Amino acid sequence: MAGLIEDYGVIGNCETAALVGKDGSIDWLGLPRFDSPACLTALLGGPENGRWQIAPTEADARISRRYRGDTLILETQFETAAGSVVLVDCMGRRDDGTDVVRLVRGLSGSVAMRMELVIRFDYGWVVPWVRKLPDGRLTAVAGPDRLTLSTPVEPRGEDMKTVAEFTVAAGEEVPFVLTWSPSFRAIPEPADAASTVETATAGWRDWARAYRVEGSGEWSEAVLRSLITLKALTHRETGGIIAAITTSLPEQLNGPRNWDYRFCWLRDATITLYALLNSGFIEEADDWREWLLRAIAGAPPQMQIMYGIAGERRLTEYEIPWLTGYEGAAPVRIGNAASDQLQLDVYGEVMDALYQARRMGLKSSEAAWSLERALVEHLETIWDQPDEGVWEVRGGRRHFTHSKVMTWVAFDRAVRSIEEFGLPGPLERWRGLRERIHDEVCERAFNADTNAFGQSYGAREMDASLLLLPLVGFLPADDPRIRGTVAAVEKHLLKDGFVARYDTASTVDGLPGDEGAFLACSFWLADNYILQERYDDARALFERLLSLRNDLGLLAEEYDVRAKRQVGNFPQAFSHVALINTAHNLSRSYGPAQHRAESKET
Repeated sequence: MAGLIEDYGVIGNCETAALVGKDGSIDWLGLPRFDSPACLTALLGGPENGRWQIAPTEADARISRRYRGDTLILETQFETAAGSVVLVDCMGRRDDGTDVVRLVRGLSGSVAMRMELVIRFDYGWVVPWVRKLPDGRLTAVAGPDRLTLSTPVEPRGEDMKTVAEFTVAAGEEVPFVLTWSPSFRAIPEPADAASTVETATAGWRDWARAYRVEGSGEWSEAVLRSLITLKALTHRETGGIIAAITTSLPEQLNGPRNWDYRFCWLRDATITLYALLNSGFIEEADDWREWLLRAIAGAPPQMQIMYGIAGERRLTEYEIPWLTGYEGAAPVRIGNAASDQLQLDVYGEVMDALYQARRMGLKSSEAAWSLERALVEHLETIWDQPDEGVWEVRGGRRHFTHSKVMTWVAFDRAVRSIEEFGLPGPLERWRGLRERIHDEVCERAFNADTNAFGQSYGAREMDASLLLLPLVGFLPADDPRIRGTVAAVEKHLLKDGFVARYDTASTVDGLPGDEGAFLACSFWLADNYILQERYDDARALFERLLSLRNDLGLLAEEYDVRAKRQVGNFPQAFSHVALINTAHNLSRSYGPAQHRAESKET
């Protein structure tokens, strides 16, 4: 059985990543890319679907773990009656393959250890053909994939898996390297485990030196760990940032709300730029902006809400019947059908991100503005349509308030780009549309009886996305309508102090079951408190959110307040980006919330 979601740590090489449990088992790994079919898939099934465990044979070993300083090198320490060892996990990369390195180091005494490797390609389904090479390495092949195990320990086959027993004494090191390479190419030379660990350590430390610690105040350590996690979710060549490394971790334990998050969402664009730029990572922000421009290039009516890591558009959703799901939460889904939805808010996110990039000093281009103009001109023809909204509902389209506000943002940022940067465009026409949308939202979405904006036109139901209205500058935070909306969110959507996206008992999303509190929404509430100068409330909520992180500083998408567990895909970029920005808001008199909320339109 897989561990608790919060019991996993992540290792990666900015091409792919793996989840490592406290028990020393890698239960999720796709190679060679984040979105590749997993070859270790126990997370969504059982050990028979693939895992790689290295741990003491003694069952009651005491376990502690940490990341090695400001890196993604994971160190898990096992203490037994006979002694103690540390398991060092990391990933390396090279031109002819990808290495997963596991190094067992003896700290004291002498500890009996066991390794169990179960390789199942294609999401836990395909059993490979395993053979021993003349140099003693094992290689497992199925179709296009090959994994090669290098270790001085003598492994053996047992019940369709590879196992080995060995003993590690104080001062000794036992290395294991699992290398992926295409099966139709030559087998790569074995990597040196200790050298790979030290190279990866130096690489992460060099990267972390760009961090501007002064902007995060007392939470600098938490912010840097979130930035490292965000970097781990970034593809080094394309610049795309995936939402999470996993698919189908449920939003409700034993529930069907299970989605594939190994893709890049446009709506993350602006807050991701803020998180990176305000932390000193200019190159990563520029790479993300360039990925965004490449992904949305083409005919404006064909713009999607999400793309693949390199900008792929076909993200066809299907279910895998042979996997039982995390703790039995089926179905397991690959791909994401929401990529075909109409979500008007992404136009606002794209325009806001590119406007803020100019405002914060990133170089722009004539071609970029031409693309932006084309998107806004297309939005002129569709902004008044209903859509599926920010939460990608599957219960039918509506005139969602947040969607309409974000269309206002698109026109507002287009107008401000013309006014502030002298770019060409139909200024008066877009000013007129900006005013028209603003008036319509205030008239049709605000409910005088509840003194709050509703989830959609004419609705009384609340939605956490309404917390974004002051953050994007639609109305100032001290506007009575915004104060009323924040109060309504507190009244109707707070669950034990954390914010739900909306009432799942309504018919809006067309899905059965419930879900946990969406962590990013709680950070948005803290941001609203800051804008309303409720600093004690903001700090208390932020500290409560920080307490939900696991022992390695990692957050999933949601938190189950009843089970007191993290739920949803893991680790979640949206949660960590929101954490970074809220820390900056709390630590500065003029943070990202104030900067983005600036608007000439009230």
